[in-house]
Amino acid sequence: MIPEYLLSASDVRYQTMKTLTRHISLRADGYLCTTEMVHDIDLKASAEQSSVEAACADLEHVVDSNTAREYLNTALDIAQLRPQEAEMNAALAESIPVSMKRRGVEVTADFHDEPFYGKRPELLAVACRGQAKKGTTHFIRIASIYVVWRQVRLTLAIRHVLPGESTLSILTCLLNRLKTLGFTSKVLYLDKGFAGTPIINYLTNQQMQAIITCPIRGKDGGTRALCKGRGSYRTDYVFTNGTPANLALVATLVPDKTGRRRRKWLAYIVIHLDWTARNIYRRYRRRFGIECSYRLMRRIRATTTSRNPALRFFLLGVGLVLVNVWVFLRWEFARAIGRGPRRVNHHALRFHQSNRLLIRSIEAIYDVIIAIPTRSSPQSVIY
Repeated sequence: MIPEYLLSASDVRYQTMKTLTRHISLRADGYLCTTEMVHDIDLKASAEQSSVEAACADLEHVVDSNTAREYLNTALDIAQLRPQEAEMNAALAESIPVSMKRRGVEVTADFHDEPFYGKRPELLAVACRGQAKKGTTHFIRIASIYVVWRQVRLTLAIRHVLPGESTLSILTCLLNRLKTLGFTSKVLYLDKGFAGTPIINYLTNQQMQAIITCPIRGKDGGTRALCKGRGSYRTDYVFTNGTPANLALVATLVPDKTGRRRRKWLAYIVIHLDWTARNIYRRYRRRFGIECSYRLMRRIRATTTSRNPALRFFLLGVGLVLVNVWVFLRWEFARAIGRGPRRVNHHALRFHQSNRLLIRSIEAIYDVIIAIPTRSSPQSVIY
């Protein structure tokens, strides 16, 4: 069957630009520099995993990189983090397909850290401390919530985490955002960073079905004492602080360094679910889709050495918006031919191909530099 229509590079750019300009309040009204130009520079830098400096140096008819950065730093003030966060969440929600079911979807939340090297007190006030990594103990931390429906996986809300914010308040904020968008969860998947009494009590009181990874602690007692036998099972347990919970203990066989398969135990806190332990283990694996969204975001995120946390948060948000736009376009225009429910043809619009189309469309507008001035003749040296 011959396709009747074509999805062009300009279509990919238009959808991306519409998503950003409709919700992001960044404005540039200079003599040469426009809002659209600044967004195009950001998009090219993101799609190429390069910097604003490199994107400006590669395009012929754009402003200097210093001008573009000045507009970005002026618009992205550290004092306006929450309004900027609300705008980015609105941009993320722009990619929800009309046909997407909003009731009974699978939901997962997680944290993501980006190294931060600022030293001034006003900058450290919005950076979180953590275990040393990549030469720093301070990070720009974001929390995101991600929904899974058929072959659509979307990040629908992000939050800039400030020092001192509780995990419960962050999760509540993300869930409220989903509720505002009209989504209700079938089951909520959380990792061990959410395994705490406030989270367990909140989800239990809200009658939400959830699975939380439980860290295995203790030498002979604690949750390690439950890791006995050969089969997986469920049991009631009371933590040392008196919090009751229902646990699913799953025995898996994984190869060690010698190649021998050894038993490894996994523990999950189960809330308002009657699934078997093995089924919990199998379904919880869908949570790792959010890790995939972070990996994709790293492939389409502009790099920067700026110490402005608001700019770093903005670039992270743009990366997630670009991932959402790709998911939307793939769902709408890469349909697999055949009977039954709509399915995505994974070969029709790959992530890398979508990025290249976006780059080519921007380069077609502003032209690329294909020659540089020199003091000697290339014909006399090369040829």
